[in-house]
Amino acid sequence: MSGNHYEWQLLTGIQWLKIDNDHVIETHYCQPGAKGITINTSLGKVFIDFDELQTDNAALRVQRLSFLPQGQTEDIGWYFRDDSLWCEYGSQSSSMSSSSISSKDIETHFTQNPQGVLQFSVGSTRYSLDFSTMTQTNLTTSLHRNVRRRPKFTLSDASITSISSMPLTSQSNLYNHSFKWEFMGDEGQWTEYQTHICSLDNTAIENQYQQNPQGQVQFIINKFSYILDFAKMCQVNQNIGTKRSVRRSPVYGAQSSSLGTNVCWQFQDIDGRWKDYSKGYGQCSISSLDIELPYQQNASGTMIFTTSRFSYELNLSAMTQRNLATNTTRSVRRLLQ
Repeated sequence: MSGNHYEWQLLTGIQWLKIDNDHVIETHYCQPGAKGITINTSLGKVFIDFDELQTDNAALRVQRLSFLPQGQTEDIGWYFRDDSLWCEYGSQSSSMSSSSISSKDIETHFTQNPQGVLQFSVGSTRYSLDFSTMTQTNLTTSLHRNVRRRPKFTLSDASITSISSMPLTSQSNLYNHSFKWEFMGDEGQWTEYQTHICSLDNTAIENQYQQNPQGQVQFIINKFSYILDFAKMCQVNQNIGTKRSVRRSPVYGAQSSSLGTNVCWQFQDIDGRWKDYSKGYGQCSISSLDIELPYQQNASGTMIFTTSRFSYELNLSAMTQRNLATNTTRSVRRLLQ
């Protein structure tokens, strides 16, 4: 035992063997957006599917064991796939509504009946959650959404010991986090402050906030001047008086080189020009920061995003985006600034 409350194992022949450095697998597994992970073994590369808990090698089986003191339970998160993100039950989704149940409530029902169905509400809308198929159904529209159950990552004493022996640069990267500043856009979507549409970006706003969390900062978008009020978490158009909500969201686990304006993700448009991924452009559901965090977690993964008209698949290893309706493929690049 390594001191962790979990252990990942592979069945080779008739023997279950511990996977070395399984904290890497655990870290990915605890991310609700992670479909799986590819690891190197003596039998070559093996892909572990987190949803099915199986490998792509018919000769290998995988399992995750949990070791907890008597009377202690594992902290489990339940998540549903929103239009563009995995959202935890009980938290506010992109639709700005909170469900009537939390992860803890769902886990209690799941433990009692892992093949059962649970009904709950969001406002006046009723939903059912089917544990056997891991899907959520809107009982009015019959819309289905995928559901995932994942443990929440915690650092054990052994993990802390191994971290303390790392070089200082590694420690700062591990614990480093940034903050994303967004305002509520016209379409009811949170829009990130970025320099190509705003005179201030995340880094500049965060620096001002750190100096005075109760203060204000002035900025310009197009020809309009705005005041961002940190105490009230809103922005006010000084020309016409329009007020919009503002939020500050932590972004955990990314290295400092991948945050803020240090990394820029772009796609090559039909005119041959490289254009930034931005929530303010064509109602795109992702920005560079939204791409960079999954990329840091799994540089060989894929992610789905949407614009006002289409859905796309972004392939991080091939560095391409594909229109899921027309199958058109465009080149993608990642720039260090």
